[in-house]
Amino acid sequence: MTNIFVGNLSYSTTQDDLHAAFSQYGNVERVNVVTDRDTGQPRGFAFVEMSNADEAQNAMSQLNGAELHGRAINVNEARPKPTGGGGGGRGGFRGPNKGGGRGRW
Repeated sequence: MTNIFVGNLSYSTTQDDLHAAFSQYGNVERVNVVTDRDTGQPRGFAFVEMSNADEAQNAMSQLNGAELHGRAINVNEARPKPTGGGGGGRGGFRGPNKGGGRGRW
C-alpha cells in the first residue's frame, strides 16, 4: 500500500475529484481530504492510498504539478507520522518568584 500526499488543493476539491484523478493510473483504495477539526472546512491537502506501488509511482509523477480546480497540486509519497511524544514537559517561562529562592519583586 502506498500513501500519497496531495497538497495545494483548492478548498472546493472533493474526495470524488481526487478519486477520479488518481484512478486513471490504477486502483485507489482510499481518499481522505483533511478537514479542520473545529470548522469542518477543508485544509487544502489530502491523502490517497493506492494498492499497487508501480501505479502509485506513475500517478505521482504524472499528477505532481498538474492543475486541479485552477491550482497546481503537489503530489509525493507521504512520510510516515513520527512516533513518540513531542510536547509536554515542564519548563518554559516561569515568571518572577517561580522557581525557588527569594524573589526580587
